[in-house]
Amino acid sequence: MKKVFAFIVLIWSVAVFAQNEQLAQNYFERGEFEKALLIYQDLEASHPGNTFFLQKTVACYQQMQQYNKAEELIIERLEKTKRPFLYVELGYNYQLQGNTEKAESNYEKAINSINENATNVYAVAQNFEQKILPEKAIKAYETATAINKSMNFDYQTAVLQGQLGNMDLMIEKLLSFAYNNPHNLPIVKNQLSRFMIQDAQESFNDALRKALLVNTQKNQDIFWNEFLSWYYVQQKDYGKAFIQQKAIYRRDPNTFSSIITLARLAAEENETETAREIFTYILENSDVASVQLYAHQYLISADIKDANESDFTAIKQRINDLLEQYGSGPNTIDLQILKADFEAFYLKESNTGIATLNQALEIGLNRYQKAEVKMKLADILLLDEKFNQAIIYYAQIEDELKNDEVAHEASLKVAKASYFKGDFEWAQKQLKVLKSSSSQLIANDALELYLLIIDNTVEDSTQTALKKFAKADYKLYQNKKQEALDGFKDILANDKTESIQDVTLLRIGRMYEDLKQYDLALQYYKQIIDNYAEGIYIDEALFYSAEIYNKILEDPEKAMPLYEKVIFNHEDSIHFVEARKQYRLLRGDANS
Repeated sequence: MKKVFAFIVLIWSVAVFAQNEQLAQNYFERGEFEKALLIYQDLEASHPGNTFFLQKTVACYQQMQQYNKAEELIIERLEKTKRPFLYVELGYNYQLQGNTEKAESNYEKAINSINENATNVYAVAQNFEQKILPEKAIKAYETATAINKSMNFDYQTAVLQGQLGNMDLMIEKLLSFAYNNPHNLPIVKNQLSRFMIQDAQESFNDALRKALLVNTQKNQDIFWNEFLSWYYVQQKDYGKAFIQQKAIYRRDPNTFSSIITLARLAAEENETETAREIFTYILENSDVASVQLYAHQYLISADIKDANESDFTAIKQRINDLLEQYGSGPNTIDLQILKADFEAFYLKESNTGIATLNQALEIGLNRYQKAEVKMKLADILLLDEKFNQAIIYYAQIEDELKNDEVAHEASLKVAKASYFKGDFEWAQKQLKVLKSSSSQLIANDALELYLLIIDNTVEDSTQTALKKFAKADYKLYQNKKQEALDGFKDILANDKTESIQDVTLLRIGRMYEDLKQYDLALQYYKQIIDNYAEGIYIDEALFYSAEIYNKILEDPEKAMPLYEKVIFNHEDSIHFVEARKQYRLLRGDANS
């Protein structure tokens, strides 16, 4: 019984201690320093070895400008414990009073203590860092390493050099630390990523790239090629990353998986030509069946997007040849789904596509594979205007994979199906939930459609223009491009609903891009830029125009100002990162 009572008392005392500490911190953060001081004094008295409470007590005195009391407390503890970090506390107390001479004298004593015992550096340097005295902290670390060569503070000094704005030194120290401590590479990359994202003038990114290139040339260790490849991936320059990965693979064949990962990244980012190049390389250099199948499938998918009807027979044959080679089992389920999609949406043979999927459902699939087959089955039913049947399949996926990203995708397709058939109220309810999805892609798509419905319901309660737009959108979904184009153009010509105009112009522009009629696409984007500069589609019109001038028409003088407008006027745009990358490339900041 006594043990139980003692345990209860212990738990109670720990809880009270934690509450008091939190209460003191709350007072301190609110600027109620007298109340915070009383609690910290009690905590410091009951825990004299706890330096945190001592420092917070001193900080309270300093906030109330009671520097003499702070000094007395520090000197008293210094005489008792002889702990060198207290010289930093004392020096800082003098600094707050403007007494530079005494401050420097005590800072020097703290650093000299490291000469006596190198391990004092940990407390001394940390305290300098807490007081935002990076030069002093660097000197402390350098003093320690001069005495004990086995100590390495490259990471700490690198971060401090970054705080001082010495980016070249920061990069040098971080790269040195990463090379000598490869197990800490993720920490270094994380630190570098922060600066790469924050840097708006490219100076840091350019300095990092140059430093990595120099190390790659000086040192044949593939560590530097891998690091440089990582850098290019962060910049979304997958072509240059691929050059590094090939160099790595030639020296170490066990690194082939990195090339596969890079191919997948390029594909996900819609860098089609680079992805084609990498997947072709994969086919030429891998004899692993699953890898080859994956590469074949991507290349066929890419070819389908660019194909004319005259290419369809050859594509169909390629798919059938692969299924004959690898079989129609669970391992080729993605290829079977691709086959069904091609049959329904391109060959216009919906029944054949449905038969392909129904056959797939009869083989031993896991629940995710079944969900993907059902998803495509629903897509084809939706294509054939069988809205309710499609929604039933989408709903089955939602129910079978609750809270999974695949279920969220199915929910988005339910909303789109409702939108296509004109049930805007139900679609809006679905989309309201989905625009907070953990998947950024699903959230963006849901938000875009949600805003389209909302905007065009406020201005036109009859939703006449929205119904026409949804009908044209559905024709586009069915791959009936001419009918869709005619529908969108009819809205521009005959419907005066203001809120539908800019999004209609955007749809037509995108369609002309797909048809490779770039001059016409630019004409429609320009109408948005000229007439709807305050609308929600202006960033897309600017970005897509810039991409045409840059990558298709090879006219950088026209592309640059368009990218620039995205960068400086639309920082929240989903195209911001890519616009900044392309702008910098055109400006010449990132030349190899």
